[in-house]
Amino acid sequence: MLQRLTIKNYAIIDHLEVDFSGNLNVITGETGAGKSILLGALSLILGERADPGVLFDKTGKCIIEGFFKVKKSQVANFFQEHELDLEDQLIIRREISAAGKSRAFVNDTPVNISQLAELSGYLVDLHQQFDTLALGNADFQREVIDALVNKPAELQQYHQEFIQYTQVQKKYKQLLDNRDNANKELDYNRFLLDELAEAGFDPNEIEDLEAELQTLSHAEEIKNTLNRVYFQLKEDEQPILQQLKQLQSSLQGLSGFHKDVPAVAERLLSAYLELQDIAGEVESINDHVQYDAQRIELVNERMALGYRLFKKHGVHTTGELLAIKETLTQKVDDVLNLDEQLASLEQEQTRLKENLMKAAGVITGHRQEQAGPFEKHVNTLLAQVGMPNARLKVAITPGELNPYGQDTIEFLFDANKSNQFAPVGKVASGGELSRIMLCIKSLVAQSVALPTLIFDEIDTGISGEAARQVGVILKGLAKSHQIICITHQPQIAGKADAHYFVYKDAKADKVTTSVRLLSPDERVNKIAQMLSGERPTAAALENAREMLAVH
Repeated sequence: MLQRLTIKNYAIIDHLEVDFSGNLNVITGETGAGKSILLGALSLILGERADPGVLFDKTGKCIIEGFFKVKKSQVANFFQEHELDLEDQLIIRREISAAGKSRAFVNDTPVNISQLAELSGYLVDLHQQFDTLALGNADFQREVIDALVNKPAELQQYHQEFIQYTQVQKKYKQLLDNRDNANKELDYNRFLLDELAEAGFDPNEIEDLEAELQTLSHAEEIKNTLNRVYFQLKEDEQPILQQLKQLQSSLQGLSGFHKDVPAVAERLLSAYLELQDIAGEVESINDHVQYDAQRIELVNERMALGYRLFKKHGVHTTGELLAIKETLTQKVDDVLNLDEQLASLEQEQTRLKENLMKAAGVITGHRQEQAGPFEKHVNTLLAQVGMPNARLKVAITPGELNPYGQDTIEFLFDANKSNQFAPVGKVASGGELSRIMLCIKSLVAQSVALPTLIFDEIDTGISGEAARQVGVILKGLAKSHQIICITHQPQIAGKADAHYFVYKDAKADKVTTSVRLLSPDERVNKIAQMLSGERPTAAALENAREMLAVH
């Protein structure tokens, strides 16, 4: 419930405060006095975009504050989600600087405009003249029926399942596209894979072949050198090993004559043993080196195959070539596995769709159950507000599965009992749309926990008894909701629990808008003026007293 609205430096408002009652609040005033400016200011704390041109004093700052009394349960999720402090009184403040910078606060904590707009959805329903355009909107019409059904958990569960269904659909389509694209490459990838498999290279094989070819190509040179080394070490007329052995023996014979000789002799013995081992290895290497023309030809062919594959795949090592082989194997396997994955996803799609169809059928049933009573109640209210020949009909037709079920819901309207129903947004006049919207909201408000309903000139195009009946409906709504209504109709003003008068006041060569709560006597006079003019007649005054006596 909106308890207080404070406005500073906005449009033609210098500073004003309005304390609202919890029931039916009516705002009246002359055309141009600034009634709708109040709602313009209110819309700013409800998340509307700010225009720096609205500042009354271009050197100051515009500040608008709304003080709301809320049930914590209604807004607890919002405050928890956005990490805001939740108190018994909710204060929303909007500031607009002369430079055009806008800031918003909830209980003194900064918030962005989208958060403010989201929060306002829990607090206020603002019905302005252009709001009647929503009547022709399919989403609005569906939301009305669903509000009357009043099973939000069921709709939420369906919506979550629909999201899951669409995700599986998307995954299936993407996989199908992948398979189609992969199939185009499958034959080529298989060819490449078969070529690599047929080559059958082992890890580091090409590098090892390069080393082997070097050995084979220089076999004669290698053997000659090895033979010479071995011969000089062991087979020469005076072999190096024999000379070392003799030298070591000579030194060993001097061991008793000098303390350093034994160590030198030991080192010479180590050198002799090392060279003896080297001679053995040289002999072994020599035995394994053989010139083999056939092997050279085979190695050259194998290396040529390897180099050709290197060039083809843009790599330089056997390891890189084998990595490409592994990748191609995975690609071919993936394509072969896609059919299996697609079959699994198709089964999941079918299962989810069957579940959705069942859930959508239940939702449709609930909507059909509400459609008849809704038509009856709306048509009764239409007669009450001066449209006795008008009829509203709800058409529910099956369609494709969508996030809200499988129904297309359309409000059809016949203004003259002609049985020629057409979409309400196309055939109803502005005044008719306004009254239809009032009737619909009066029904929906019973199912929706929205504490405050605001109507801006809901009485457009009506007067007399129809206006009185609009007042009756608003009065009924005000028993369970706070209503704020801007009106030109005395019949509606007479039903108010609190009557506010908006007027212009000249101060310091500036015209400003002010608002005051009328006393009982002032109400009689203002309503009489609304009935008969600036100087009300005695009959108008008496009529005004009667309106207030029975409100």
